[in-house]
Amino acid sequence: MMTSFTARLMANRFGSLWLLAMIVVSVSFVTRLILFIYSYHSFDFSIANLLGVWIIGFFYDIINASYVALPLILFLWLMPERIYQKKGHHFVLYGLFFFFISLLLFNAVAEGFFWEEFNTRFNFIAVDYLVYTTEVIGNIRQSYPIEIIIGWILVSSMLITYALAPVIGTKTHVPMAFKQRTRWVAVYAVFMVLNVIIVNNRFHYFSQSTYANELAANGLYELFAAYRNNELDYDQFYPHINMQQADTRMHNFIQTSQDAFFRPDRPSIQRQVRHGGAEKKLNVVLISVESLSAEFMGTFGNDRNITPFLDSLAHVGLNFTNLYATGTRTVRGLEALSLSIPPTPGQSIVRRPGNEQLFSLATVFNSKGYESKFIYGGYGYFDNMGYFFENNGYEVIDRSALDDDEIDYENIWGVADENLFTLALREIDKTTRGQKASFTHIMTTSNHRPYTYPEGRIDIPSHTGRDGAVKYTDYALHKFFNEAAKKPWYDHTLFVIVADHCASSAGKTQLPVNKYHIPMIIFSPGNIATGTQDRLMSQIDVAPTLLGLLNFSYDSKFFGYDMYTLPPGNERAFVSTYQLLGFLKNDSLVVLAPNRPAEVYHTGHNHEVVGKPVLKASASSIANEAISWYQVASHAFKSGELKN
Repeated sequence: MMTSFTARLMANRFGSLWLLAMIVVSVSFVTRLILFIYSYHSFDFSIANLLGVWIIGFFYDIINASYVALPLILFLWLMPERIYQKKGHHFVLYGLFFFFISLLLFNAVAEGFFWEEFNTRFNFIAVDYLVYTTEVIGNIRQSYPIEIIIGWILVSSMLITYALAPVIGTKTHVPMAFKQRTRWVAVYAVFMVLNVIIVNNRFHYFSQSTYANELAANGLYELFAAYRNNELDYDQFYPHINMQQADTRMHNFIQTSQDAFFRPDRPSIQRQVRHGGAEKKLNVVLISVESLSAEFMGTFGNDRNITPFLDSLAHVGLNFTNLYATGTRTVRGLEALSLSIPPTPGQSIVRRPGNEQLFSLATVFNSKGYESKFIYGGYGYFDNMGYFFENNGYEVIDRSALDDDEIDYENIWGVADENLFTLALREIDKTTRGQKASFTHIMTTSNHRPYTYPEGRIDIPSHTGRDGAVKYTDYALHKFFNEAAKKPWYDHTLFVIVADHCASSAGKTQLPVNKYHIPMIIFSPGNIATGTQDRLMSQIDVAPTLLGLLNFSYDSKFFGYDMYTLPPGNERAFVSTYQLLGFLKNDSLVVLAPNRPAEVYHTGHNHEVVGKPVLKASASSIANEAISWYQVASHAFKSGELKN
C-alpha cells in the first residue's frame, strides 16, 4: 500500500522520475556495498576513507541518476496529456521501468565482473570492450554462464517491477499542461548543465587508497566519463615546466658514453648510438607473454611450480630481476617494447591516430637487413594491433594464417599458444630459408580469462583459473624451445621472453609498484653469457638493451637505456594507469595526476610507498625529472618527432 505522501508524489506526472532516481541510487548503493565486502581485506580502513566512500559515493550516485533519468524525463515531457491519461498507459510505464531496472541490474553484474578482473570501476578499458564486442562477449560467454545470469536479471527485474506496480501505475493523476511540464524540464536542464560544467570524475580521488577512490566512484558514471576522456592532453592536465628546460634535461638524462646527438642545440632526442667491434647479426625472437607477473615464477618466490620451464631457463640464461612494466594493458606493453617510449596519458599510442611510420625496434632491424614480423594468436584488428605494427615496419601474421586442422584449441582471444608457436616456427623458417636474418615478435594469448587451453597438456584442468593458464603457457614455451632446437637457425638465434604486463595492478596505493614487476629472460647459448641483471629497469629499456647485446650501432629516437652502458645511479622505471603517471628512481616514487601537483613518496622494500607525500623542497628535483620525461615524450609523439 502506498503512503499518502507517495500517492501525492506519484499523482504528479514527474513522480515516476523520483521513483526512478531512488531505484538508481539504491542499486548503486547495494553495488558499492557488495564491492566493499568483496574488497574488505584489501581496504585501508580509516574514518576518512569510510566517510569518503559513502558520502562521495552517494553524491556520484545522485549525479548518475540524473543522467539515467534523461530518457524518462523526455518521455514525460513530450507525451501529450490526452494519451498519458488513457486507460492502459500505465503498462507503458511498467515497460519503461522494467527496461531501466534490467539495465541497472545488468550494469551492476557487469561491474562485479569488471571489478573481479581489474579491481576498479569501469574505465577506458570498458570503453574498448564496447568497441570490440565480438572478443568481449565471446570472453564473457566462455568465462561465465551468461544465459543463466541474464535469465536471473530478467526474472529479478520482473519481480521488482511487479512489486512497484501499485506505485508506478497509480490511477490518481493530476493533469499537467505542456507549459507546466516544460518548467520541470527547464529546472532539470539547468541541473544537467551545471553537472556537465562543474562535476567530473576526479572528485572521487580523495584518498591515497586506490580501493577507497574506486569504491567512492559510480561505475556507470565512470563509463561515460571514460568515453569522453580516453585521451588526456599532457600540457592541459598535467604539471609541466618550461619546454626548453625539459628538453635540456632530457638530453642530459638520455646521453651515455655511446650516444652522440645529431644537433645538441635542438629539442630532439635523435642521436647516434655507437658500439665498437663486430655486430652480432643473430636472429631475434621476442616473445611477449600475456599477463606474466613476476610473482608467478619460482625464481621470484612462487611455490606452486606453475613455471617449471621458465624457472629452469632463468638459471641458464640472462635473467633480469628488477624490471617493471609501463602499464596495465597489452597495448601499453607492446608500445614500450616496440617504441621504447614512456607511457603517455590516456590511450596507448598503439590505439591512437597518427601512430604510423614511427621509429620502432623494427626500424632498426630492417635497416640491418632483417625481416621483421609481428605474430599474434588472435585477430590483428583487436586493439588496433595489426594496423599499428603494419604501419611501423612489421609484417603482421595473425590467427587467419592458420588452417582449421592446425588448431588444437582456440577461445575468443585466439588460438592455443602451442599453435601460435607452430605458426611462428613456420614463419621463421620461411625468412631464414630466404637467407635473411629474422626478427620475430610473438604475442601470446592463453594466459587470459577464461583460462582455457587444450586438455591433457598439464596437470591443471582447463578453465579452472589463472594458475592453469600460466602453467599451460609455460608448457607451450617449453614445447616451442624443444622444436626450435631442431632448426638450423637455432644456434644463431637470441630469444627474449618478457611479459606485456602483470595479471593485476590493484593495490592499496595509487600505483602499487610491485604489481608492475615482470620477468625477462634472454637466452642464446654461445652468444650471450649466462647471468643475472639486478639493476632497476623499465620496459622501455628492453629494446636498447637488446640492441646493445647485439653490439648494434644505429641512429636512435628511443627514450630507453641500454642497461649495460648506463652509468650507475641513473636507473629509473615508469609505471602508469591511463591517468596516473609514476616515475620510480632510487628510493622515491613521483606520481603525476590530472590537475594536481606532482607528489613525491618515499619507497621501501620492493619499491612500495612508505607514508604520505614528501613536502620538502628537495623533492622538487626528482619531481621535475619525472615531469621532464613525461612532458618530452608526450610532446615528441604529438609533434611528430618520433616519425621516421
